[in-house]
Amino acid sequence: MAREINIKKGLDIPLEGKAEGKPEPIKSELVGICPDDFPGYTWKCDVKPGDTVAKGSPLFHAKEAEGIKLVSPVAGSVEEIRRGERRKILAVTVKPGEDVYCQLNTDSLTEKLKLSGLWAMMRQRPFDVVPDDKTEPRDIFVTAFDSSPLAGNVIPTHIAEYLEPGLEALKKLTKGTVYLAVRPGQGLRTKAATVLDMIGPHPAGNPGVQIAAVAPVNKGETVWTVDAGTVARLGMLLKKGYCDYRAEVAITGPAALKPKKVLTEIGASLKDILKGELKEDESLRVISGNVLTGVKVDPETDFLRYPYRQITIIEEGDHADEFMGWASMNPKKFSIKRTFPAFLRGLEKPFNFDARLKGGHRAMILSGELDKVFPFDIYPEYLIKAMMAGDFDRMEKLGIYEVAPEDFALPEFVDTSKQELQKLTRESLERLRKDS
Repeated sequence: MAREINIKKGLDIPLEGKAEGKPEPIKSELVGICPDDFPGYTWKCDVKPGDTVAKGSPLFHAKEAEGIKLVSPVAGSVEEIRRGERRKILAVTVKPGEDVYCQLNTDSLTEKLKLSGLWAMMRQRPFDVVPDDKTEPRDIFVTAFDSSPLAGNVIPTHIAEYLEPGLEALKKLTKGTVYLAVRPGQGLRTKAATVLDMIGPHPAGNPGVQIAAVAPVNKGETVWTVDAGTVARLGMLLKKGYCDYRAEVAITGPAALKPKKVLTEIGASLKDILKGELKEDESLRVISGNVLTGVKVDPETDFLRYPYRQITIIEEGDHADEFMGWASMNPKKFSIKRTFPAFLRGLEKPFNFDARLKGGHRAMILSGELDKVFPFDIYPEYLIKAMMAGDFDRMEKLGIYEVAPEDFALPEFVDTSKQELQKLTRESLERLRKDS
């Protein structure tokens, strides 16, 4: 019997450009894995340009736990090790060749997860980092849907059948409960996990919201979170002996010429994925991910970033010229506060958003506006002030262990003071983790 969880607070952002239909296969001529996508460890490179790698071969290992790997999603040759300031590794790129799979010579479930790169695709609360391999989780939360704007499928269709064996395997990693969060209309049911029917607007799909609704994380406890696509890959690894590293990606947004779904490799080159999808002579922002939590990328040189399932394209808006500016009464201007007459046409109808900030940074005031979209039993504004002050004791008392940066994405969207709340949360969690 599924447990029903009704989320009252939140907001579904009605963005134009939803991808529909079946995914179209696209072969990328280059893939790249970016170590910055996997926080919590220092990643050391295991390859050099010219090396031949198999599908699933290690590209990086964690300095603090050498058994944890980041692997190549394709077989081929290492093309480049891209570096930034102070020779920091930004990405390792691989040119695909013939399909050859890396053999995992271990019977240990934990070792299979680490060596296949799937361990690095999980996260732990507190701190929202790749899990500590020396700590057993109290519970494991698996999310089978994404409630963020224009999100695509969490479980790639071609490996959906392996979800059940993946869930069965996760049960061996905890003495607690494995939860599977779904939308009631998905029709997903399983005997391998406790099913949570999540009802309500975004951020109902965020693992933090699901954990807070069932069993919040307290100091000294560890909970793991993982998306159902990664669990399906684990199930395939256990059943077939190899892992499928392809991803079902939704190309979305009001500035996408043809919103659609594609099936391509994890870390695929955006140049290959977005061929024919970008408007010419337009100032566009390409985001790997959704508009709330995604990473701004260069469509010519960058790659599909973790969690590898969405690309959003919007206009920068730097040439926008509106009559009366911020005071415009344009009915196509979105506002949740009924400042503009858009609510008369209905806020559920799609809007053409762009990347403009529409206001400057200013002092934060306790207005209560963040609480309206923040479905935790936490006072968000007081927690933010504690993070700004670097007050660890107060942060702990106000619930810092329950949250991740993505949980403050909606508050950041509605925040009149234009504070970078996700960046602030990440920095505060990192300071707290190093101090603990």
